[in-house]
Amino acid sequence: MTDPSATSAPAVASPTSDDDARLAVVSMYRKQEPIYARAVTGWFAAWRWALVWITQLVFYGLPWLAWNERQAVLFDLGARRFYIFGLVLYPQDFIYLTGLLIVSAYALFLFTAVAGRLWCGYACPQTVYTEIFMWVERQFEGDRMRRMKLDAAPWSVEKLLRKGGKQLAWLAIGLWTGFTFVGYFTPIRELGASAAQLGLGPWEWFWVLFYGFATYGNAGWMREQVCKYMCPYARFQSAMFDKDTLIISYDAERGEPRGTRGRKADLKSAGLGSCIDCGLCVQVCPTGIDIRKGLQYECIGCAACIDVCNGVMDKMKYPQGLIRYDTQNGLAQHLGWAALVRRIFRPRVLVYTGVLVLICVGLLTSLALRDPFKVDIVRDRGSLGRIVDDGWVENVYRLQIMNATEKSQRFRVQATGLSDIVLEVPASVEVESAGARWLPVAVRVPPQVAAAAGPGSHAVQFIVQMASSGAAAGDADGIAATVREKSTFIVPR
Repeated sequence: MTDPSATSAPAVASPTSDDDARLAVVSMYRKQEPIYARAVTGWFAAWRWALVWITQLVFYGLPWLAWNERQAVLFDLGARRFYIFGLVLYPQDFIYLTGLLIVSAYALFLFTAVAGRLWCGYACPQTVYTEIFMWVERQFEGDRMRRMKLDAAPWSVEKLLRKGGKQLAWLAIGLWTGFTFVGYFTPIRELGASAAQLGLGPWEWFWVLFYGFATYGNAGWMREQVCKYMCPYARFQSAMFDKDTLIISYDAERGEPRGTRGRKADLKSAGLGSCIDCGLCVQVCPTGIDIRKGLQYECIGCAACIDVCNGVMDKMKYPQGLIRYDTQNGLAQHLGWAALVRRIFRPRVLVYTGVLVLICVGLLTSLALRDPFKVDIVRDRGSLGRIVDDGWVENVYRLQIMNATEKSQRFRVQATGLSDIVLEVPASVEVESAGARWLPVAVRVPPQVAAAAGPGSHAVQFIVQMASSGAAAGDADGIAATVREKSTFIVPR
């Protein structure tokens, strides 16, 4: 008979008889133990909740703001226009999205180099919604010990009501989050009216449900597993840390050897450090780690352990800061706070800051100086170049004028590049506010000019001018802005 306790391989032991057969199974996977994070109060917890309120007021509130009789922030994919307060952006303005992503990346690098995972601990959507969902959980099931007892207890009416109420509240928050997300792409008031009548389109239904259930699953069920196994940031954060990065640190020199004691115990005579081994720092950790084991990739930098440890130190009448924001150099060299602050301004931080400032200035300057309209020139592929009446050579184009202002504007079109060039186009073209208009344009040159230029492709330039407010249609001086677009004129053989 094989002894199961001595089995070292993940295999099934072969029984020697049908009457006395025992299976020995060793699982290759460790069961995911539930984490019952304890509620905590303190300075850093207040900051976390302040960020929760700020981020959610912005996210849930922005779609309901009105601006110039429209939604203030709306990404209208169907019309290919993005409205951000007074800005009207077109797909041609994609460079600004690129700039915003670069700014976000450099800001993340900068904050991480200075103080570790500030984004993860305070403003990451996963952290924010986990805080909200955990608060809801505590309202229905109580704090840590009550939740543990409730899970261990057999099913009853009370347990069903508490668990069911929590799940319904989570679903409501998730679906409202999905609805708000879709409200950034479909006018939210129209979306709300359609949802009230269950008249949403298939794509609206899909994204409301997808984003809602993603929020429900990530913040309600997976929680720390998203941070530990799904988020890539935890894996490459160490590349952005150095020994002068502020991280949540346990002062082992002061805290060890740890052990329980009374409040009036003399630490020196007892041979103990400041850590009373209460385990509260582990109980409040949303990822279930023990910060006393040193820096771990699972730590999201929420500082809950700092708040709870400071509370314990106050009760024991010990100095606060056994767990605190500190650096590896600060712990090793016993640096004061002033020295830590001075070390923040080291070369890599200054480089990140300089690059970030330059990109922000460049992005804002470009936005401030951007043209109030855009022009696209598309050649008529069906007629590259043709000879018309009296030997004149004609090319046909389609010109799109996109008005990026909140008022109806008038435009004039000219062309240069070849002598005696003639355009067949209205003297004045009107484009509605935040609208676009396609305009057919025939460009002609006389036969002698075409002969002098010779067969082939020749550079021409279209000049589109936006008239100033109140200027007459033919007023040459009333020009508010000018855009020039290059194209080619084909002379056939």
